[in-house]
Formats: sequence, structure tokens, C-alpha cells
Amino acid sequence: MVSVALVQMTSGLEPEANLAEIEMRVAEARQAGAGYVLTPEMSVVFAESRDGLRQRAGGWDGNPALERLAGMARANRLYLHIGSLAVALDDGRFANRSVLFDPAGAIVATYDKIHLFDADLPGIDAYRESATYAGGGQAVVADAGAFRLGFSICYDMRFGALYRALAQAGADVIAVPAAFTVPTGRAHWHVLLRARAIETGCFILAAAQGGQHANGRATYGHSLVVAPWGEVIAEAKGDAPGLVMADLDLDAVRTARQRVPALVNGRDFAAPATQGQGFSG
Repeated sequence: MVSVALVQMTSGLEPEANLAEIEMRVAEARQAGAGYVLTPEMSVVFAESRDGLRQRAGGWDGNPALERLAGMARANRLYLHIGSLAVALDDGRFANRSVLFDPAGAIVATYDKIHLFDADLPGIDAYRESATYAGGGQAVVADAGAFRLGFSICYDMRFGALYRALAQAGADVIAVPAAFTVPTGRAHWHVLLRARAIETGCFILAAAQGGQHANGRATYGHSLVVAPWGEVIAEAKGDAPGLVMADLDLDAVRTARQRVPALVNGRDFAAPATQGQGFSG
């Protein structure tokens, strides 16, 4: 068994307040026996615009938030996985970057969110996440002590091919830090996360933002842990800040994949061919 903790937050605009919240929760999780802690998407600064991020989010080198987070991992002797933070890039945009620290405080892996939400939404202006963020292009799997960890962030969960690739690359646990809106959370949160667990035979760890934020957004919360067979084994019942703890029996990964060997039964296939429009004869 390995004990993990998910931090549910209502992150605001000021890094200092968010970092203090993370520090408190990490210590609480360690006291409860966790060896791995996951925070939500945009844990350090949750701003809505490029201007808001430019005032508060630093670059990668010499970033004081990263130094403080490394100290938290080191002081508590655990793997600290910051679901994501905004990192300023040279082109004026930002990376939505996930960072894993080991118990010595060293960064052992990073992942930049691949899939960006660009959509024309009825009744409001077009939403272009790509106007603020630069999408990543590399899937990531890394050692997190007792398990192999696959990385994803929020909107990624709608793209099953990424999760299959992570599982086939050796992941037995996949992190899904998120900031889901309330309407999409009610409709899709549980079903998508359970589907990703079932199709990969992985544990899914989904740490969420929840509640009303200073940037004007409301997020769904309901941080949860899904076992490889698809059952929810731990969940925050609402959107309030707090911890979700779970013990992972990693043998369940092997058992689920033996019962439904979808990862090895998959086959390559040609793209759909256009067939005739009807029968004549």
C-alpha cells in the first residue's frame, strides 16, 4: 500500500497566500502518513488573463515559488506534485506546467499541458487558452517512489489517446490536476475520470480547484481517487478546501489489466474509408 493525498484549493491571485495554504496542507498530509501529495491546476496563482499572470507569475530560472515548494517537499520528506503553475515564457505567453519534487526537494519531472481549450461558446466571446498559454508537446511518465506516475492536466482528460500512451509507457498512476467549471464538472467530471481509469487500468488522482475564486471563476471541486476497476475510492464531497487521502493497492493495477487486457489487445487500423452513398441495382 502507498498513501497519497490530494489538496483541494480555492486558489486566489496572490502567490504568498496560495503557497501558505499548500504548506499547511502538505504538513497535514505528511502527519497523516502520505508519501505523495498532489495539488490542483494553477495552484500558485489563479489569474484569468495574461496581464494578471504577468504581474504575479515568474519565469522558470530563479523562481521563488519553486524554491519554497522544494523546501516543503524536503521538510516533509515526500513527493510533492504541484499540479500546475504558470511559468512566464520568452514569447509573452506562459507554460501551464506540472512539477514533481522528490523528498530531497529536487525537481525530478515536469510536464507542460498539451491540450489547450480553444472554443467558440454560445452567448459569449470565443475562449482561447492558446492566446495565454503555449501548449506542450511531450507526454511524461516518471518515478514517484512506489509507483510510475503519468502526467496530465485538466482538459487533457478528454483525450483518451494520451492516457493510453501513458499507461503503455509504464504508468500505473495518472495525475489529473484540474480547475473544472461547475457546469462541465457536474456533467463530465466523474464519468471522464472513471473512463480514464477503466481504459488504462490505472489509479487516477484528480486534485481540483473548488469554490468561488478572486478571478471571478467558480470551480467544481470534488477531488477524487479512482481505482483501476473504475470505482471511486475517495472523494471530496463538495468544493471546500481540504485534503483527500487514499491508500493505493498497486496490485489492483495488475489485476485490472489481467481481467480486461485492453492495453495489449489494441490494434492499429486504417483511417475510415468513405463508403458508397447507397445501394443501386
